[in-house]
Order: sequence, then C-alpha cells, then structure tokens
Amino acid sequence: MPSFRAPRGTRDLLPAERAAFARLERIARDLAVRYGYREIETPLFEQAAVFERGIGAVTDVVEKELFRVTPSRGEERERWALRPEATAGICRAYVEHGMQTWPQPVRVSLAGPMFRYDRPQAGRYRQFWQWDVEAIGDPGPAVDAELVELGARFYRDAGLGDVEVRLNSIGDPACRPAYVEELGAYFGRHAGALPELERERLTTNPLRLLDSKEPAMAALVAAAPTMADRLCGPCAEHLAAVRAHLEALGIAYRLEPTLVRGLDYYTRTTFEYYRRGAEGQQQALGGGGRYDGLVELLGGKPTPGIGFALGFDRVVLALEALGAAGAADGGPIAVVVGANPTATAARLALATRLRDEGLAVRADLSARKLGRQLEGAVREGAHFAVILGDELADGAVQLRDLDAASQKLVAVDDLVALLRRKTRDA
Repeated sequence: MPSFRAPRGTRDLLPAERAAFARLERIARDLAVRYGYREIETPLFEQAAVFERGIGAVTDVVEKELFRVTPSRGEERERWALRPEATAGICRAYVEHGMQTWPQPVRVSLAGPMFRYDRPQAGRYRQFWQWDVEAIGDPGPAVDAELVELGARFYRDAGLGDVEVRLNSIGDPACRPAYVEELGAYFGRHAGALPELERERLTTNPLRLLDSKEPAMAALVAAAPTMADRLCGPCAEHLAAVRAHLEALGIAYRLEPTLVRGLDYYTRTTFEYYRRGAEGQQQALGGGGRYDGLVELLGGKPTPGIGFALGFDRVVLALEALGAAGAADGGPIAVVVGANPTATAARLALATRLRDEGLAVRADLSARKLGRQLEGAVREGAHFAVILGDELADGAVQLRDLDAASQKLVAVDDLVALLRRKTRDA
C-alpha cells in the first residue's frame, strides 16, 4: 500500500483524463473568443468576506462548503478561503480595477479549479473544474438569452446532444421579499414535517427550501406557491423578453418554478442544464443566472450582471457514460522507432526535425525490440510509426500506418507533408 494518497475528495487527473479536460478547455476558450468574452484569471484564494458577503452567509457554499485557509504566520490577520466559484472574485476584480469605466458590458471568461470542503460524494469533489463566463454591465434580457445559448452550444460541441435548458425567474428586491414571506408562512404550517436542515433554513432563508435535496420535501415543494405568479411588472416583462429571445434563437427550454440556484446573489433570470431524463439538483451539469446586486455588495456602484459556471467533471463523467470522453485526445501523430538499439541519436534527431515543423512526434529512445516499440506507439494512440533502418543511409524510412496496418518506404523529405495530411484528416 502507498504511504501517501491524494487528499480525500480530490484525485489525480492522469494523462488520459487530463486530455479529456484539456479538450473541454479548448472548446470553452474557442467559444469565448467567438462570442467576445476575454480571458481573466483571479487568485485561487480570496478574503473569506468576498464569498461570505457576495454569496450569502446562510448558503450551503458558505455554511458547509467554504474551504477556509489558516495563515501559517501569526502576523497575517486576513481570513482567506479557496474560491468555491468564480463570480464573486471576478466582481471583486471588477470593482478593484475600475472596470466600470471600461466599455460595458465587460465580458470575461475563466476556466480553472474551484474548491469546496463539504463531504465528497459521487460526482462532487473537493477540487473540481469549471468554465465560468460573466457579462457585467448589461441589464439584459438579450444577454441573458445569449449566455443560455452559449452554454447549450458548449455541451453540444463537447458531445452531449441531449442537454435540456431549465429556466426560471426569482424576482428582484421589489417583489421577492413578499414572496419569501409567503413561502415561509406556507412551510411554517408544515414545520413538523420538515427535516432538521430544512427547519433551520425556514428561519434563515425560506427560498432555499425549494432547492432541498431531501426526498421527503418533494411533495411539499411541488405544492408550494411559485414566484412566477408573483413577479412584479418589470420582472415579468424581463422573463417574457428572455423567453422571446430564446425562442428566436431556437433554444428549447422548460420553465422550472422551483429553480432558485444555491447562491444568494441571484436575481431575476436563473437557469440550469440537465441531460434529458436526469432528475434532481445533483444531476445538473451547470447553470447560472443574473446577479444585479452583487457588484454593489462588494463595494461598487449598482451594476447589473449575469453569468454561468459549467462543470467539466460532470461533463467528462457524462461523456464516459456514453463512451465518448475523448480520452485519446492529445497523443502524438507519430512515434520514431528503430531496430538498432544503439541508434537512438538518429531517432531523436529525426523526431526533433519533425517537431521543428510543428508536428507532435515522440522518439522511442529505449533498447526494446522493434515489436515492443510499435506496441507502445499503438497504446499511445499514435497514427504512424516512423521506422529507421538501413534505408536511412539513402534518405528514406519505413512509414507504418498504424490505423490501416500498412507500411511503405518514403523519403525523409516527404515525411512532413505526409504527416501533416494525416494530422488534418485525424
């Protein structure tokens, strides 16, 4: 048994799985550029108050999941926490760097690890990866629809064609307080039937009861009053406009009156993505919503904003279930091998020459027999093996097509063109 293991709730991304994550990162970055969202990077840890104030002190993220960091030196008085999500840190950066003076909206994108401390479970890790997209400074509703469509496109491009959009509005400070009071009174009449955690939420944030994962709550939640029937005029108009824009884009969606998301900063539009047939909040692939009061909470001027966070971990798991995770992505196009165990310098020199031309090539520098070298090239997912033999003296090599199981003699000077053509076709 090994003496040391990865911390509980984390895992090593070995090369095959890391390649699957890298593929999703490339898709996300390409889409961000095409949609006009510029890349940003925020620290992996922030002042804990950024999350406590921005996300809300009585949310699961802060109550149970905030991964707090204790400074090792006594003179450090800051309370820090690893980022559980990216929106609060990006809004902190928006205020700190005076981005309100930039052309609005400020469109930014971030892909990277997030952290939560709560008990790990299937599909939920203490370190996980998300793609985060934010549009700050536009009150919508067109930008709401654009973000919903962008998230749906990401899943399609990743290989999940059965993803469903669920949509709701949770109102704003003008209409939500009265609804929350009504909701509290409704659940208060059933307080005796509430599990312990839900009884606590009844007194701190009744809206979170709609987000309950307890099976015993299903019937109560289904019969609860809905926000959709209690939206003020501006919020109702905003939701209707979001729906009209989605329909103009051809984006199918389902209205979900209990969709409130887990963070306090959301206002008006909220949305999530599910694989069709998957039920329960734990099955959500990602989601987002509007947060028109968050920048002000973090010390800025009143500024509208909307964004989403899409989890890479759950996409990879869903793709693996379909047998299409793209794990072989990132392998070399060719491996340079040879029968002469002492001719490794020639293998390395040819591989270096091919790399100079921008090709992904590995040189097998082992003393293994040629058959074993070819087996290794196949396992790596290479398309070709470049075999060095006596022909090299005449400027030629044997080129084996590992996919077609064929082999032919080619001039070294023709290798680059042949391998480039294979790269385009792969």
